[in-house]
Amino acid sequence: MRIAVISPFLDRSHGTERCIVEQLERFAVEPDAEIHIYAQQVQDLRGVTRYKYGNPARSDRDCSEKSNRLLWHKVPSIRGPHLLQYIFWFFANRICRWWDAAFHNAKYDLLYSAGINATDADAISVHVVFHEFYRQVLPQLNFRGSPLATWPRLAHRRVYYRLIMALENRIYRRTTTSLAAISASTAALLQKYFHPADTRVIRYGVDVQVFSVPLRLAERATARKQFNLSTEDFALLLIGNDWRTKGLAALLQSLSLIRDLPWKLLVVGKDVRDPYDKMIRDYGITDRVIFLPTSSNVMQFYAAVDAYVGPSLEDAYGLPIIEAMACGLPVIASSRAGAHEIITGGSDGIILRDPQNTQELATALRSLIANPTLRAQLGSHAIRTAQNHTWDRNAQATWEWLKEVARNKKARPA
Repeated sequence: MRIAVISPFLDRSHGTERCIVEQLERFAVEPDAEIHIYAQQVQDLRGVTRYKYGNPARSDRDCSEKSNRLLWHKVPSIRGPHLLQYIFWFFANRICRWWDAAFHNAKYDLLYSAGINATDADAISVHVVFHEFYRQVLPQLNFRGSPLATWPRLAHRRVYYRLIMALENRIYRRTTTSLAAISASTAALLQKYFHPADTRVIRYGVDVQVFSVPLRLAERATARKQFNLSTEDFALLLIGNDWRTKGLAALLQSLSLIRDLPWKLLVVGKDVRDPYDKMIRDYGITDRVIFLPTSSNVMQFYAAVDAYVGPSLEDAYGLPIIEAMACGLPVIASSRAGAHEIITGGSDGIILRDPQNTQELATALRSLIANPTLRAQLGSHAIRTAQNHTWDRNAQATWEWLKEVARNKKARPA
């Protein structure tokens, strides 16, 4: 099967892009696969080959070897505000595909998109529903009460989100577009806003060869020393950008309620720190919160800590939750994160009914820190749960779905 995949960039540092990378590496071993990737940047994708125009022997015909089954067509990019970059990308990838079809006889069985990247995609993997996301974050986008200096950023976000919502309305309602959601809650939101005829649920996975208890324990001593954690420190971890949506404010307030316990918090990601630095000072926990940049070596963060906490206000899935589970860490997950669907509360994790209820979160944190038996039980059960949700299973389900979409497309009248 010859398919085109479109995504602005691919790497292993972001949830959506990580999912596509994991899928593509596994698609490449399928005997009938030939994958053409239209992206501005590609990183961390094993076996990818840059498409060579004018060299059909390498780029078009010789795809029998795995290393030649992932072909990257580089799409140009521009600098500037994210809104302008997105608009440019939206048209640029379409032009590049048209050019290949017109002048290089490029024909594909179907077009697969990770989210809203084109109006002509046959299959779309939906990782976030912006209609719902916008409803959730709208109170934080209010100009009234916000410093004047933040107004340009607020206006930029409002316009960007409304553009995506307009495209969702147009694209997700098309009867010829097949949708796959990364969680049942995301599928329910698609049904709520767009009423698609059918939505496949294909959840995220985890690489249990990369994220495992032996590898975590092997790196633990080095990682804790690197982050200046003592043997008495109970280290908690939160990974993600957009800390407002990830629930960092509620987490900090909850931790301030249990200052009698020897906890420390590692926050990995990137966002504006000023409001959270003020909270930390006001709560008197300045020396207990450590901000860290993202890294390709994610295992060092899991190795250093004793539990993962994800009180997201809205999260289509929450990849770090299942990665932490595969590492044998006890997790606290929000009921608003798609990953909670694979967790049995009290058995292999703790589920927050209301992630903004700081007392509920503080109680869950206290129970983890003070009860080693509970931690051991949750961690051991979490491993078994994670092993049932691997990238191999995700990729296989996605490949079968794409083949079905291709068959249905071929059967439709022209």
